[in-house]
Amino acid sequence: MSELPHTAFSLRRVGALTSNTLRELTRLRVFYVLLLFALLLIGSSFFLARMTFQQEFQVLKDISLGAINILTSVLAIVATARLLPQEIEDRTIYTILAKPVHRGEYMLGKLAGVLLLLAITTLLMSALFLAVLYVREHTVLAETARQMRAAPPDHLEEALRNVRASAFNLNLLPGIAIIFLKAALLAALTLFVSTFATSNIFAVVVMVFVYFIGHLEGTAREYWQQEHGTGWIASTFLGLVALLFPDLQLFNLVDDVVAGTPILPALFAKTAALGGFYVTLYFLLAWAVFYRREL
Repeated sequence: MSELPHTAFSLRRVGALTSNTLRELTRLRVFYVLLLFALLLIGSSFFLARMTFQQEFQVLKDISLGAINILTSVLAIVATARLLPQEIEDRTIYTILAKPVHRGEYMLGKLAGVLLLLAITTLLMSALFLAVLYVREHTVLAETARQMRAAPPDHLEEALRNVRASAFNLNLLPGIAIIFLKAALLAALTLFVSTFATSNIFAVVVMVFVYFIGHLEGTAREYWQQEHGTGWIASTFLGLVALLFPDLQLFNLVDDVVAGTPILPALFAKTAALGGFYVTLYFLLAWAVFYRREL
């Protein structure tokens, strides 16, 4: 099926494809990941009761942000992997492309639908996490105030200030944003893989390998540089590897957030720009491959 050259690119058609993709994905009940996340938070509360408030907030952040990170990554891969192969198998793609719809519009609409699903899921899980953190913070504040009723006012104020500092810091927001950006990168890369995948299972398996390679790449690169130096040949080779397999550890800021280490604006901007570059690159590659694919 060939491209339709007589029609101009239309954001309206992209928007229609985006909303249709979002509806299809929600019908698959992918939002059950939220239930898993909620159960994880509730289960963790049994362990938090035996800790000091500093340990409690640290563990709560670690578990919650780790869950958001893993679940959005899994959702990005599984949801995207089924889109193109499934529509080719069901032959619904022929009905769509028979209309005045560019293949680029089709691909952009599919990716935008997945990104919208990821954004909604990330926001809902983040809201649940922040709500639990807010409730625990005020519970600890009340307990601290009750225990230090006889303490001098300045000591009480300092203790309350320590509780607030341990519970919430501004690092949470950029940390969550980078988690979403990592999931968006995985969705774009999965879309690219699905353009030549024979089935959604094949795309998922390939992405599982890519996921683990991406998290081990930084360690392997450091070892390679120590053993073989940093000449131009090694730098070129490592650059090609990084282009094909993104270093996902660069998007792992959860440890810094949990430890309370400030995420500098320069680091956030650099990481966000890198994520945006990868999303754009993999989408353009997916578009190029899909444009030449015979349907």
